[in-house]
Amino acid sequence: MMARRPSTLMIWAERILPALSVVLFVLAWEAMVWIREIPPIFLPAPSSIARYLWRMIADGSMEYHVLITFLRIMGGFLIAAVTGIALGVLMGMSRLVSRIADLWIAALYPLPKISLIPLLIIWLGTGESYKLVISAITAFFPIVMSTYSGIRQADSGLIKAARDLGANRRQVQWHVVLPCAIPSIFSGLQLGMGVTIILVVAAEMIGGSSQSGMGYLLISAGQVMETEKVFAALIVLAVMGAVIIKSQQWLDRKIAPWAASAQ
Repeated sequence: MMARRPSTLMIWAERILPALSVVLFVLAWEAMVWIREIPPIFLPAPSSIARYLWRMIADGSMEYHVLITFLRIMGGFLIAAVTGIALGVLMGMSRLVSRIADLWIAALYPLPKISLIPLLIIWLGTGESYKLVISAITAFFPIVMSTYSGIRQADSGLIKAARDLGANRRQVQWHVVLPCAIPSIFSGLQLGMGVTIILVVAAEMIGGSSQSGMGYLLISAGQVMETEKVFAALIVLAVMGAVIIKSQQWLDRKIAPWAASAQ
């Protein structure tokens, strides 16, 4: 039985309602602030937040902090992606490597990564090395575990068929096992990116001697009770995170369309 195609009304509703819900939320927020006369220090109106955001964009401060945070996120994430995928593949293809690494991962993965920040500050100070390391450590574990899981869960039927056709061990690993693991690897990369964004901003808030980045902007605005600037920074962070994640998903679909369809 063929699935029913969505009606034109349903298609338009799916396109319009998400944006409409945001508009209605902002209007209700604005109305509530003005009607109840809530002081801006507690809850500023969206119009006031927009003015602050525009000023920060106009003077270039917002772009500067966004760029610094973005570079820290991507620097640590790329390190984690390369090392995490490499170790995950080695674990999946070598029983010995899996036995050795599994003990360390089982012990370190549940450890809250934010608890490492004081130790990293002692070892590395509050410069760029500290932020890159916390970014890389945070993303590393989801990536390596997802890669390992994907390798181990490769379709046994495809592996058997490849061997029956004369493929050797190396060919099976590179042409069957790895492509089968791509959806799991991409899931790990997306999860790693999400937690990296969180920890980089937290690291900037705790170790703010460099006086740059969105975390520093948030904590400095909060200390002087500039609530509008705090909200403006939060909105930009949310937009930046959404753009990074959606761009990553788009890139995944371009690199491996079969992985996107599997997900």
